[in-house]
Amino acid sequence: MRRKKKNSRKSYRRKLQIRLFVLTVIFIGLITTLLFIKMRPKEGKEIDGISPEQSEMIESNEVNVVIKERIIQSEVIEKEAFDLPELFSSAAILIQVEDGTIIAQLAIKDMIYPASLTKIMTCILAIEKIEDLNQTVELPADNFEMLYERGASLAGFEPNESVRISDLLYGSILPSGGECCIGLAITVAGSEEEFVNLMNQKAEELELKGTHFSNTTGLHDSQHYSTVEDIAVLLRYALQNEVFREIFTSSRHSSAATNIHPEGLTFYSSMFKLMDSAEIIGGTISGGKTGYTQEAGLCLASMAEVWNQEYILVTIGAQSTFTEESLHIMDAFSVYNKIGEELKDDVTYNE
Repeated sequence: MRRKKKNSRKSYRRKLQIRLFVLTVIFIGLITTLLFIKMRPKEGKEIDGISPEQSEMIESNEVNVVIKERIIQSEVIEKEAFDLPELFSSAAILIQVEDGTIIAQLAIKDMIYPASLTKIMTCILAIEKIEDLNQTVELPADNFEMLYERGASLAGFEPNESVRISDLLYGSILPSGGECCIGLAITVAGSEEEFVNLMNQKAEELELKGTHFSNTTGLHDSQHYSTVEDIAVLLRYALQNEVFREIFTSSRHSSAATNIHPEGLTFYSSMFKLMDSAEIIGGTISGGKTGYTQEAGLCLASMAEVWNQEYILVTIGAQSTFTEESLHIMDAFSVYNKIGEELKDDVTYNE
């Protein structure tokens, strides 16, 4: 009997040891599995640009979670207000090209004389009306006499010269050629007067309520007027046309050979040639059209890119002459550099 009891105890101990061993193995296995899961790289999909690590930071018990839009590299955070620096010009407006938002303004609805800023309308309207911009037209001699008498700016073409339409377009904007404007007007409408009617129709279409044109060149006329706001709206509209934008942002252009100029003519932007550099804080001045009459003062409609955002600035009425300091150019640099400086700290980048 004692031997049987001893054998029974040994059997019980052996079974207990086996159970303990099995439990130990299971426990070690569980611990190993948990450690493996914790150390394994986390998997997950990006949702709207948010990484798995970022998504873990959003607590599951938060009902109203606002996920900010992904920050685009070099995107500018728009400021709510911008005060113009002290200007030589009597009227000015700064808008964003993208949506037309007015950033800053000074007497934007006051009547002004647009001088050669008129040629923005002349150019864009001709682009829209003429199908073949490579066709050649002759510049009538009788249209030059008036331009000579009134001291209008000219691109350099001569009476009875046969010129390509595209060269007339460049000639109307870069050197501000009056003969180019009249040549375009006659090509489109048969006369300058009829083309002016089309200009006023276009102004009405664009809701330029403070604008009325009486010629294609901007030569002074009491019935030829606008506002800086209207000019900005017009320029923003014109810049949507690729041909106009290319012309407006060019610093120079060489024309094709003509019957009078076998080597062509080379035009230079009346704005860029007044600048030592087009660089500004956060970008560059990329294009512009100057203007001047005694009644209008110095005028400038320009575009600049500042921290990857395009702006239009129109200034009118700086009282100076081209023999003195280019005060309209100085105003442009003052405005663009100020907005560049103020937005510099708001520029954010992806890391």
